[in-house]
Amino acid sequence: MAVIHPYLNFNGNTEEAFNFYKSVFGGEFDGMHRFSDMPSEASPDAPVNESEGNLIMHVSLPIGGGTILMGSDRPPSFGQGTAGDLYNIYIQVESKEEAARLFNGLAEGGHILMPLEDVFWGSYFGMIKDRFDVQWMVSYDYPQN
Repeated sequence: MAVIHPYLNFNGNTEEAFNFYKSVFGGEFDGMHRFSDMPSEASPDAPVNESEGNLIMHVSLPIGGGTILMGSDRPPSFGQGTAGDLYNIYIQVESKEEAARLFNGLAEGGHILMPLEDVFWGSYFGMIKDRFDVQWMVSYDYPQN
């Protein structure tokens, strides 16, 4: 069975973004490594630029149900990345209360694309673009009788 873990890239604000996600989801980082942590022999053809050393090379945050949210900074030497709107991270939760907590947390400083509300397919559902331009779908499915 395959497992999918979302991996997000940022233009220099990964640490800020992941501290925000940690405040929303809770938990602790499995690890946070900076480009300066990489031994020089690991990449002899592309040494770490001193100005990029403090950027995040990799971070991982377990967010429940076996899912790990991962990310890294895109160093300026790679060129500026652009945020896209053709993807969402879908979060399935176990209660309306949890849906509201995560939705409201992710919406802080962001933009609500679709309010969290009861929808015709039997879920409590909403969509957000957070302050880091990452799009999230939050859903609680009502029990079916």
